[in-house]
Amino acid sequence: MPEPRIQYAQTADGVHVAYFVLGEGQPLVLMPTPPISHIGKAVTVPSLWSFMEGLAGISRLVAYDGRGFGLSDRGDPDFLIETQILDLEAVAVQLRLERFALLAHFDSTPAAIAYAARNPARLTHLLLWSGYANGAEQTSTGEFEAMIALMDKDWQVFTQVIANLVMGPSSADEVARFAEFVRACAEPAAFQKAWRVAAEFDVRDLLPQLQVPTLVMDRQGSRGAELSRELASSIPGAELCVLASAGMAEWAGDIPAVVSAIQRFLGPVSTAGPEDAAPATVRTVLFTDMVGHTEMMSRLGDERGREVLREHERITRECLRAHGGSEVKTMGDGFMVSFGSATKALECAIAMQRAFSRQDETASEPIRVRIGLNAGEPIEERGDLFGATVILASRIAAKADGGEILVADTVRGLCSGKGFLFSDCGEFVAKGFEDPVRLFEVRWRE
Repeated sequence: MPEPRIQYAQTADGVHVAYFVLGEGQPLVLMPTPPISHIGKAVTVPSLWSFMEGLAGISRLVAYDGRGFGLSDRGDPDFLIETQILDLEAVAVQLRLERFALLAHFDSTPAAIAYAARNPARLTHLLLWSGYANGAEQTSTGEFEAMIALMDKDWQVFTQVIANLVMGPSSADEVARFAEFVRACAEPAAFQKAWRVAAEFDVRDLLPQLQVPTLVMDRQGSRGAELSRELASSIPGAELCVLASAGMAEWAGDIPAVVSAIQRFLGPVSTAGPEDAAPATVRTVLFTDMVGHTEMMSRLGDERGREVLREHERITRECLRAHGGSEVKTMGDGFMVSFGSATKALECAIAMQRAFSRQDETASEPIRVRIGLNAGEPIEERGDLFGATVILASRIAAKADGGEILVADTVRGLCSGKGFLFSDCGEFVAKGFEDPVRLFEVRWRE
């Protein structure tokens, strides 16, 4: 199965959450446990990736990183139940999931329970792996504070301890890979904060209210097996599935047995074909590309180069929010964006170039971005855009120079009489197209 394409959804409070989709059939959303998730690194842990591939074989798997960890906006999140739900809702809205199954594990289970209690009509199934309703029961021993202290004392040792607990009897190489994965997920301060916040979770009063078919899963003799039994007995009609002993995680042991239990609970695999594409509508597609990105990363190094990229992302997304652009996806050093209005798209492109120009006046590292726009009726499917309209927009962006905005004649026509200044750049034949396209440069300097 190919590696997934990472995309972003924006939460109601402006946070960008990274997600990917694998497989076909009924949607199954994998809710991350803060802050141990990094969808960009999942492939580096073979057992974790095998588990995700197994889920993608029985469902349309949606995996995402919550705020504060993985590929999502880091910042200084609070890790509360409410913000975990905001992240989940952002992904569900982006993918237009009317109903879906939700799989949560460890410290994300209280938030999943709260979401299920509030939104019974949105969920087809609720699956809880090694879950709990009262965080205080997880931290009643001195071991919790000892682990918190270890994060500060020796981060390497802490991640190794976590990897051993989670992976159980897995091979030494697999445990080492997972320890490295944990270190990539978030900084020690985020772990400390997430763990202390989770200790305050208490959703016991919501358990009797749950109306969603629920499966509680765990392993024999695991650290949370007793809590899982209590959880299942407190949820009306819940099933309890206890599997053979292994590590704490779903992927640390007999993965086919776990996937099979989930498949049985979800029901038969859907035999329906892919969802129908949305009806074609006129959209203006905008591509950006940061000039000299590879050379910059080589010259500045990963840490400093990433700081420049973050500033590029911040400016771009501020302009998108101000002008109603929908971020379709990011390609690391560029964005693909969709607009319902060609005028708004062009206003956004101009705002971007002016913002980058102002930034360059004081920044030690200039950010030069090329922008290309095209308008037409792209194919829209599962939050992404396809077709000739999109390809041509990308080709136009590649034709531009740093600090330049180029548009196809379709965009110029839609924006005629709106006060924009255009310069005719003549015709060019884009790769893969037979007919020439007339391009125009948009004058943006004040």
